[in-house]
Parts: sequence; C-alpha cells; structure tokens
Amino acid sequence: MATAAPRRSVLVVEDDEDIRAAIAEILEGEGYDVVIAANGSEALEELQHMRRPCLILLDLMMPVMNGHEFLARIRETPRMQGVPVLVLTAVSTEAPPGARGLLRKPFIVEELLDAVQNLCGTVA
Repeated sequence: MATAAPRRSVLVVEDDEDIRAAIAEILEGEGYDVVIAANGSEALEELQHMRRPCLILLDLMMPVMNGHEFLARIRETPRMQGVPVLVLTAVSTEAPPGARGLLRKPFIVEELLDAVQNLCGTVA
C-alpha cells in the first residue's frame, strides 16, 4: 500500500486577525497545513517548531517585527534558504528583495490560490 505524501505547510504572517483567518481557511480548504503568526517575531518562533514550509505568505506592515525585518532574518537562516516568500500588502507595488512575488490586498481568492500553487505546488 502506498503511503500518502505529507501535506504541504504554508506559514501565514499577517497582523490582521480577519485576513489571517480567511487565508488559513482558504488554504486549509485546498489541503494545505497552515501555521499562522501575527508578526515576524511570532513567525520566527513558529519556524523553529514546524516542518519546513513550502511557502511563506508575508505582510509587510506589522507591529513588533515587520515583514522587511523578518525577510532579512530568514534569508540568513540556512534551513529557510530556497523557501519562497510571497508578500501580501496594500501599500507596496514591488516585491522587496528576497521575495518571489507580491499580491496586493485586498486580494482575489483565485489569484491567491494560483500564486500559492505556483510557488508551493499542489497538495497530493
């Protein structure tokens, strides 16, 4: 009997509780394991305990540790090398250095799912 492939994990780093919950619900409905964090500091803590994510969805404007600081920190972490980061923002029009793309808020669900699938892959 073949064993099922492990589900893919996505880390969502977003300070807006409603947006965080909506993204988690959407992605879990598509079969992804979702870990959430309200800021970059919480996200760094979560990364120590979760399996390596296939994708990080990252807000830029957050308290405690913003997205730019978080991005700089994970790019210095060997375990996180190669993990794509998709920035979710309402204020910027260009992805910061180290990010693989940018999705403007408010986002369209289909665009979010397409971006996640392109960067993370499909769930088995």
